[in-house]
Amino acid sequence: MPLRRRRVRSIRSGRRFRHRPARRRTESPVTGTLYESAHAKINLYLHVTGRRADGYHLLDSLAVFAGAGDTLALHAGHGAAGAVSLDIAGPFGAGLAADADSNLILRAARLLRSEIGGTDRLDPLHIVLDKRLPVASGIGGGSADAAAALRLLLRAWPANVPRERLMALATELGADVPVCVDQRAARMGGIGERLDPAPGLPPCGLMLVNCGEAVSTPAVFRARAPVFTPAAALPAAWPDVAAMARDLSGLTNDLQDAACALCPAIRTVLDVLETAPGCRLARMSGSGATCFALFDSPQAAEAARAAVERPDWWVWAGSLFA
Repeated sequence: MPLRRRRVRSIRSGRRFRHRPARRRTESPVTGTLYESAHAKINLYLHVTGRRADGYHLLDSLAVFAGAGDTLALHAGHGAAGAVSLDIAGPFGAGLAADADSNLILRAARLLRSEIGGTDRLDPLHIVLDKRLPVASGIGGGSADAAAALRLLLRAWPANVPRERLMALATELGADVPVCVDQRAARMGGIGERLDPAPGLPPCGLMLVNCGEAVSTPAVFRARAPVFTPAAALPAAWPDVAAMARDLSGLTNDLQDAACALCPAIRTVLDVLETAPGCRLARMSGSGATCFALFDSPQAAEAARAAVERPDWWVWAGSLFA
């Protein structure tokens, strides 16, 4: 079946130059195609530790990245200098909003272009997103796409954006975007923007399962019990998967019960994962609905796949990316 693509309108600079109007380009001198992967972010645990005066919740979480992910391809574009257009393909592309104000890739382009300034010297570009991850599923797919877009555009546009400014732009796009910039395991704090090194992780297998139902993050936070959990005490490293699963089992995802109440299919997924052969730990990621299971090896995760698969579920088995 051919992949469906949807054209999303270009975004253009609103910056005005008093003495020198921006010149228009009809095509980009960029040659070839640049690629970036946008890997699924998994919250191995997630504690809600407090709430700021502005309403944002404070979190403590250990985030890792799965081998599963979307792919962004960047090509030469057409039109005005600095214009960025987007095509969406892939099995989950239809679930994305085709709107330049809400699409995180186009918002990332707009923010970065404003940060760089001098739009007349920026090539017009075209991005194709191959959307392989479920949408609104608790694994940071949109955030990972936005971070990948920032990395792509910085490779194509002449700019020297300091890291602190890049991370500030990422935070403006969303609390999950900063950790997705580097796609490395990290301890998340604050609203998600504060990143510290993760404990040493052992090689392991991973399975991701999504029941096919989207869950609203704001609704989950509203439904959770109004209590807070202290930040976790983690070791410097885990020697093996058994030790890691044992420690993580004493921690929680504070959003899991609320998400299960809103979407009972999540509990069904967890029940199936917990009884899968070789499963060391099963838990929901983020605000749901995607759940994960840890195994001793990628081979063990793949071997358990047949026991987990259901016709309406998205199931992936493999290893950690980082």
